[in-house]
Order: sequence, then C-alpha cells, then structure tokens
Amino acid sequence: MMYTAEQAKILQHETLNWLQESGSNFITTANLEAFRNLLRFHEYRYYVMNDPLIADEEYDRLYTLLVNFEKTHPESISKDSPTQRVGAGMIKDFPKVQHLVPMLSLENSYNADDLYDWDRKVRERSGKELPEYTVEPKFDGASISLRYENDLLQLGLTRGDGETGDDITPNIKQIRSVPLSAPFSDYGIQQIEIRGEVLMNKNNFRLYNESLMEEGLPPLANPRNASAGSLRIKDTAVVARRNLEAFLYHVSYIQTANQQSNQLPIPQTHSGILQLLWNMGFRTPVQEMKVVKGIDAVQEVIEDYEKKRDQLPYEIDGMVIKVNELPLQDQLGMTAHHPRWAIAFKFKARQASSRLLDVQFQVGRTGAITPVAKIQPVQVGGVTVSSISIHNEAYIGEKNLMIGDQILIERSGDVIPQIVKSMTEVRTGDEKAIQFPTHCPACGDILYKPENESVWRCININCPAQVLERIIHFVSKDAMDIRSFGEANVRKFHEMKLITDIPSIYQFEVNQLLGREGFGAKSVENLKQAIENSKDQPLHRLIYALGIRYVGVTTAKTLAQQVDDIFAFQHFSEEELQQMEDVGDKVSKSIYAFFHNPDNITMLEQLAGAGLQTKKPLMLPVDGNLAGQTFLFTGTLSKLKRTEAEERVERNGGKLLSGVSSKLNYLVAGLDAGSKLEKAKKIPGIIIIDEEEFLKILPG
Repeated sequence: MMYTAEQAKILQHETLNWLQESGSNFITTANLEAFRNLLRFHEYRYYVMNDPLIADEEYDRLYTLLVNFEKTHPESISKDSPTQRVGAGMIKDFPKVQHLVPMLSLENSYNADDLYDWDRKVRERSGKELPEYTVEPKFDGASISLRYENDLLQLGLTRGDGETGDDITPNIKQIRSVPLSAPFSDYGIQQIEIRGEVLMNKNNFRLYNESLMEEGLPPLANPRNASAGSLRIKDTAVVARRNLEAFLYHVSYIQTANQQSNQLPIPQTHSGILQLLWNMGFRTPVQEMKVVKGIDAVQEVIEDYEKKRDQLPYEIDGMVIKVNELPLQDQLGMTAHHPRWAIAFKFKARQASSRLLDVQFQVGRTGAITPVAKIQPVQVGGVTVSSISIHNEAYIGEKNLMIGDQILIERSGDVIPQIVKSMTEVRTGDEKAIQFPTHCPACGDILYKPENESVWRCININCPAQVLERIIHFVSKDAMDIRSFGEANVRKFHEMKLITDIPSIYQFEVNQLLGREGFGAKSVENLKQAIENSKDQPLHRLIYALGIRYVGVTTAKTLAQQVDDIFAFQHFSEEELQQMEDVGDKVSKSIYAFFHNPDNITMLEQLAGAGLQTKKPLMLPVDGNLAGQTFLFTGTLSKLKRTEAEERVERNGGKLLSGVSSKLNYLVAGLDAGSKLEKAKKIPGIIIIDEEEFLKILPG
C-alpha cells in the first residue's frame, strides 16, 4: 500500500529499533504481523518506489529474523508473508487456466493519420467532442494476468492464446513488485483480475547477458526475450535471481460483495484505478502516464516520449492511448480482436540493413574467442554502428552468416546491436564462408572447446590478451594474497612493462620503484616482503591462483590433497581426475587441458624455480570437533563471510565439498538458498542447518 510521510517516518523509526535489538526472540505472535508489515514497507520502498530507506544487508537481517521465527513456529506462517515468495523449488509443469476475461490484442497505429482516425471513431461513437485520454508507455516485456481473491494473490497467468494462459504463480511470486496481498476488500472487491507486463530493466538485462557470455552462452537479443523466457523457467530460485519487475496497467474484471456503508468507492476512471493499485503497493505507470484532453495533446505526449525513450530505465516500443472514463469504455465496447477504447502507437523500428565486410576474432580475459562483425557503417537509432559481436561459432551457423552478406541489424535503446538475420535470398555467389580460427589470434596456441560448450578458448596462461587479468587474479586475496600488489598496482606495473606475465612478479627488481609516486622506502619494502611471503602459500592457493576454469577455492583444496606435487597433474587422465571428490566432467576436462599445455608447465617450472610452494601442504587437523564431517554452504550468510565460515570448518577438522552429493553431511543454508538446498532435501542423510545452528556446533 502507499504510505504517507508520517507513516513512513513511524515505520522507519520502528525499523531502526528492530535493527538495534536484532534478536528473533523479540518477535512474538502479538507483534508478528506488525513485523511483516515492516518488511512489506521496505519491499515497497525498494521494488515499487526505487527509493530504499535501509541497506540491503539490514533488510536481510530483518528478513532472517522472520525466517527463523516462522521456522520454529510453522503454524504462524501466512500465505502473504514476505517469506512465502521463495522456496517453491522446481515447478513440474504449467497447467492451463482460463482467463476471467479474454486478453485481447490492441489495435496498432504507426502514424499520426491512424491515430487521428481512431480518435474520430471514438468521438462519433461516444458523442464527446473532446474525450479525455490517458497516454502511457507501451512496455516491451511479457504480458501477465494476476488474479486476487479475498485480498490474496491466487493466480499468475501468461497471456497464452488470449483465452487461456499458463499458470506461472510460483514464478510470479518471485517478482517483488507484485504484492502477495492487497486490501481490495476495503472497496468491497472479492475477486479481481489485473493485467500487466513483466520486464527486465536495461541494467539488469546487461548484467544478465554478461553472466551468459561469461558461461560461454550467447546473449539474448533484447529484454523482452529475457522476460518472457524467465516466466517459464521451472526453478523458482533462478527466476528470483533475475530481478524481474512488473508494471500493472489494466483491471479486466471485478467481482464485488454486497455494498457495505464502510466500503470505499471504486474509481470510475482508468487513471483512478491505476492510482488505486499504486496506493495498494502495485507498480503501475501512474508516474509515467499523462491524462490529456483531445488527440492533439496525445500526439504531443507521444513525440516527447519518443525523444526520451533511451533515457528510460526500461525498454518501450510505443505508447498506449486509452479512453479514461470507464463507463465510456463500456459504451465503446470491443471487437472480437481488440477494444475500441484503446490503441497502441508504435515507435519507428530501430532496424537497418548493412553489409558484413569482415570478421575479426578477439580474445577475452578468460580466453574466450569472440568473433566481431565489421559492417558497413550505418545509423541505427541515432547511433553509427560499424562493429557487432557475433558471439561464437554456433551463432554464426544459426544466423547463416557469410562475409559479403546483406544483413538486417537491430538496436533496442542502449542495448548492444544484434544481427537479426542475413538476407540469403539476395546472395550473389561472391560471399565467403567465415573461417573460425584453430589457433589463438594473440599467442598462436591451439584453441580448445570443452564438450557441450559453444565457445572456443585459448588456455595458454601467458597469452598476452589474457595475462593482465590473470595477474590480477593471481595476486588477489583468496589466491596468493600479495597484499601490497593490488589491482591498481598490477595495471600500473604492467603499463610500465615491469611485469609482463605471472613469473615476472618474482623476477622484477622492486627497488627500481623507489622515488616513483606512491613508492617510498617503506612501501617498496612492504611490497618486497609481500612477494616473498607469497612463496610460502600452501599448494591449494597456488592451484586456485592459476585461474583454471571451473576451479574455485574449494575445488583447489580438494585437488591439493590428491597429489604430492603440482606437476603430478600432468600424468592424470580425465577419467582419473573425475575419481576425485567434487570433480565432474567439465571440471576434469578443464584441468586436463591446463596441465597438458606446454606453456603452462613452463610457467609452473619458472614459479617453482622462484621458490614457490608446489608441494603438498601440511595436513589439516583431524582431531577437531568437526573431524570426519563434510560441509557445504549455500545462500548468503549474515554474520560470517563465506570464506571465514569455511576456514572455521577446516580449522576444526571438517572438510568442504563443492557440490551436493550423498557424501555431504551438513548443508548450511543462508538467505536465498537456491537449487543446492532443493537438491539436498531429496538426499537422505544430509542435515540442513541455518547459520545460527552452524555457529552452535562450532567450539566456543
């Protein structure tokens, strides 16, 4: 619901009190609902208003208090508790459900003449000379329909065929701008169906695409595809992590109870209904919407939005114009395909044709080889485009691209341009096939592509295109922990050509830094000592520091316990590597490839010659109170850092695993625990505990 300034002030004061107390024993059955309302208030400020009043970590602390209380008092859990958004797990299927009212399409208008003709028909059918219209953005997302009964969210549906949609309620609950309950009964409403659009804003879309490319997967072309695809994912934890948003823009059905004297009147305008939903805590386009008289004013709003569409945080592809008065909407009615009281004005498509002139191959920091199309420069959406990433070899095949092709490209707002298709029907026969390289364009090493992946990679750790980022990783805290050798210094030394690869860290003369800006005698001595100290780091840190794909801190520790010397990995087959705990197929392939690359072995020999520890580390203690027990952490811990918690396990004789299996004894589940938690629930013998319980089993 919408909060007044005074209410917000009171709730914020209560929040600070709770944060100071920070104990689940302070929640009681008497104040439970008030505490839930506190969390709902902060969800509203963050997800609807985009104006949070507390830090994420502070919200997480409050949320954890509620989770812990409900865990010990399961009878107190309500359907609209903030904790009931997550935890639905895997969805088996998406049942078909009929909409209460068909979801019709809108009539489209592409120019002012179409718009003025629609206005003429509205005026003729309504008898009004100057109708009142609302003008709001046409969001470029995925349509949804929400059904509330007795104030609670009961169903979330896709548009489907307009008559029936897929039941995606568990996924809808992951969208925090969708309230789980709303006070419709204050208006005598028993049942209501609300239409809207699920979106991924531009920033979240960019971050999501970056994560896809990091995994070697092609990015999605636009936020609409990302939104629509997210709604049908069967793992609700994955949906929750995608940070979807929902704008609700139309009420299609209302069923009321017998009118009571204390009930509030239902607004009789479209703008009033959206304001009502906004006041109840829904995100609606009331802040973006304009209410105007006559079609000339409508045209002015459209022109204004088309100019500023790139500045909006989300994608729009036009504007929607609606008759504001609801009785007049009923009078105008609808055809079998669209309502007569609304029309969509579509902005000009941001597409253009060009010619594919050449393809160049770039090497990313993880060694991924990315083909980049060089095209005949063309203006698309006010920007000159001359280069477009074409992602990987599979993408080239999917788009059937050849050098010399006439191509259609698209640019949506500030999203990276994409090739929509090649125009194969106009090929002349002079086009040339795109030859993907077999060797790295930067260092000449042979390229490697893991099975079931689409990206070719250079796995030479000394490849000049990758070396800078690899050095930064090598000296980082969880790796060799060379504390005076942070990222800024790595970049500076690399630019000065003092370090050129990882072994050069131990070869360059540190004293030559004396007198340079920021490097007095003490700073130079600290750096020299930090480099020297790193030579004694245990083997697992060196393994992790090498930056082998898929080998994190935990897997590095597992590997370090399997050998007496790091060079022994040269003699392991993929099958033998897979016999090691927590080493699966793709991890074993990556390790095998790394240790069978001669350049990498040469680099390791140089590090060994410099005095680094390449031998088996000292055995971990086995007499602690966790001896013989295996642990895995998932989700976000509120009191300990993940690395600190893992160190405490090992310090007390326990062992860390990197995945859920029958060998796992304890899964420690923090906030937003995802698929690992669901998998652990299905394996008998795994004990699932929270952070508080984990701390209790540690020695005092």
